[in-house]
Amino acid sequence: MDEVFKALADASRRRLLDSLNARNGQTLRELCAGLDMARQSVSKHLAVLEAANLVTTVWRGREKLHYLNAAPISEITERWISRYDQARVDALADLKRVLEETPMEKPEFVYTTYIGTTPERLWQALTDPAFTERYWATTFKTDWAPGSEMTWDNHGVVISDPEQVVLESEPYRRLSYTWHTFTPELAQRFGWDEELLVKLAGERRSKVTFEIEPVGEKVRLTVVHDGFDSGSTAAQMVSVGWPEVIAGLKTLIETGAPLPG
Repeated sequence: MDEVFKALADASRRRLLDSLNARNGQTLRELCAGLDMARQSVSKHLAVLEAANLVTTVWRGREKLHYLNAAPISEITERWISRYDQARVDALADLKRVLEETPMEKPEFVYTTYIGTTPERLWQALTDPAFTERYWATTFKTDWAPGSEMTWDNHGVVISDPEQVVLESEPYRRLSYTWHTFTPELAQRFGWDEELLVKLAGERRSKVTFEIEPVGEKVRLTVVHDGFDSGSTAAQMVSVGWPEVIAGLKTLIETGAPLPG
């Protein structure tokens, strides 16, 4: 975590993070224009932030988009928070809350973490019900072939819908599927009121993509959840939920035990 604190210590890098927090998914050109900083300076600062995993990038066609990544902050607060004094605890908690709760102008969630495992093991953790049940309380019934339907068991609620399908499936490299349907049974399970359910059910179906890349003795996992309507309620909900799920996955793989409930 030393790299994270060193990266945050520089005022210019904090300005870059502020800019991405206000409008995520910016190109290098947009960041330079918005902060009135030289392209070379912005590139150097972004390199430091990427090395600390505070910024992650995704290619969209020929454009390289930059996203603020809350993974290091989540990992500190959930796994090592007791090592720091209360003032730092409060600061980290405030930053984590801002990263997770700030409304997204571009409804798209991007999150990158590094896990001490192999691509094969990580793929198993994303697809095998014996794994997903332990860190997500969710399982999938599907053969994981592109175009195949998926039946979700989400915290004990079974959700079947012909539009719940596997979009891409490249074992050990990339997995993508559409998100589940929001049903009255799911609303009852989580205590959502009728107004919230109507909002969620009225939004277009989103999709989630997992990108797996070996990096030395670790694996880089990037989760991209997109396809939301502008001002999506579901987008806000998954931006809070995904960090906990991914932290649970990482902890289970690396320690053999899930995060404390």
